[in-house]
Amino acid sequence: MTDQWDRVTARIETYAEEMVQFQSEMVACPAIGPDNGGEGEAAKAEVIKEWLVRLNPDETLELNAPDDRVPGGQRPNIIGLFKGQSDTTVWVLSHTDIVPVGERSLWDSDPFVLRREGDRLIGRGVEDNQQGLVASYFGMKALKDEGVLPPLSVGLIFVADEETGSSYGLRHVLRTRADLFSEKDLIIVPDAGAPDGTMIEVSEKHILALKFIVSGIQCHASMPRPGANTLRASARMITAVDEALHAAFNDSNELFAPPVSTFEPTKKEANVLNVNTIPGEDVFYFDSRILPHYDLGEIESKAREAAEQAAVESGVRVQLEAFKGPAPEPTPTDASVVQALKRAVAVVHDREARPMGIGGRTVAGFFRQKGLPAAVWSTAEGTAHAPNESCLLSNLLADAKVFAHVYLGL
Repeated sequence: MTDQWDRVTARIETYAEEMVQFQSEMVACPAIGPDNGGEGEAAKAEVIKEWLVRLNPDETLELNAPDDRVPGGQRPNIIGLFKGQSDTTVWVLSHTDIVPVGERSLWDSDPFVLRREGDRLIGRGVEDNQQGLVASYFGMKALKDEGVLPPLSVGLIFVADEETGSSYGLRHVLRTRADLFSEKDLIIVPDAGAPDGTMIEVSEKHILALKFIVSGIQCHASMPRPGANTLRASARMITAVDEALHAAFNDSNELFAPPVSTFEPTKKEANVLNVNTIPGEDVFYFDSRILPHYDLGEIESKAREAAEQAAVESGVRVQLEAFKGPAPEPTPTDASVVQALKRAVAVVHDREARPMGIGGRTVAGFFRQKGLPAAVWSTAEGTAHAPNESCLLSNLLADAKVFAHVYLGL
């Protein structure tokens, strides 16, 4: 097995220019979903299929989701299956869609023409999620080129619609072909990570978004007595809710970064348009990321209690609307996929990777909802969604080695 590993890693080192070419071809296909004003992922999927056929998978599946908002009426989901010596499968799921470029003037070059500066590749999508897509592909290619039949089967999945909810992507795949996956499988989502490759995401926090609608009495600012100023009331309310939640729900869990629940006042809607009118209505929001052992209903109740007390003190009324996103059960830290990634990172990077929780959401959560242990991992610099999005070619090569190590069951 050591000889196989040495041959596979040496082979991966020869793939640098092919990796650049694959990235270049995908960057040239702006796979923006219709919810973000684009035409979907079809053109990019055709590029991926052309590359996939070169690996000669044992089976190729297309689980396209109907969507009449895009040309052709379908959102493509592609699976390439490579049979190993066991029915246990290593699945690597990457998404093909990207986000819009944002403010074009902040880019130093055309976002849809790959630019290379030494070790760095620049273009929309190169990190999110083409780095994971390319690395997982070339990890498998090295095994094929070296004639290695892995002890585990390998499945490469390329899904649509991750950036806008996954209804036409992974959720569609799980609705139509849940039978493909087993609890004994190793599922990797290379869509987040740390710059040194040591973060293995296994758990998510609950999400709780709170909308506060404050109602008072509008009047002229020069004669405030008849009025009830909702902006002043909102300021008092924000402070009261913030203090109440932090005091009541202050447990710590070192699995997560940050290790505590977060309660952040964020958005505020516009009220009056002129400076000399006291607002009679004000609307503001909290975004909260909650450690998973807490009950969201208790947090909502505490927020409501603090807001209503502040409303009474301010002579206004308040309504509260809650939008809840409960976290799925975490992937156990001793799950096979976690341990396989830890071993691979130790060999490739000579570093210790550790399981962690995050405050955001990834598509791994859809697997976990089905009782399927999934881990999120990649070597990510954190340029996703930013102007001049980039990835390092050296990270592509190293990540391909990590995937190959997992495929080999070492």
